[in-house]
Amino acid sequence: MKRRPINYSEFLIEPHTILARQWLVLTCGDFEAGKFNAMTIGWGSFGVMWNMPFAQVVVRPGRYTFEFMNKYDSFTICAFGKKYRDALQILGSRSGRNVDKIAEAGLTPIPSTKVAAPGFSEAQLIIELRKIYWSDLNPEHFLDPSIEENYPNKDYHRMFFGEIVAIFGTGEYSLI
Repeated sequence: MKRRPINYSEFLIEPHTILARQWLVLTCGDFEAGKFNAMTIGWGSFGVMWNMPFAQVVVRPGRYTFEFMNKYDSFTICAFGKKYRDALQILGSRSGRNVDKIAEAGLTPIPSTKVAAPGFSEAQLIIELRKIYWSDLNPEHFLDPSIEENYPNKDYHRMFFGEIVAIFGTGEYSLI
């Protein structure tokens, strides 16, 4: 995939569309050590926090990726074209504890430029992030009672904020 560096000031996405309709892949761990895991995500946010460009992702405690997010200091978020929808389905429905779901999905991990977590050669967009904050969702703070319906097992997400330190993407993700 032909990607180029994108400055955050030129970065162009529609957050609701990319998360809810296109899906993204969250990957964390250490590429060089061969210890990393990936999962499909559909919830999160992009913006500015503490004067830094950031992305926020959420991971349930039962997910294998949760262990990696707690252990490692960086992560990546990748977007793929429609032809990879089946691959993303595999990453979102199988556990890396039991199978090599990345190989099963047919994706190729590649080293990132500024963080230990890998990206993927097939990705149209790779966002490299340095973890800057985490917090557990507290159901006592839900103002809309319908939010609780997302947690029949009471497995509330942990939020992770990452400072965006590098972006590489195809032309559709850049103003220029």
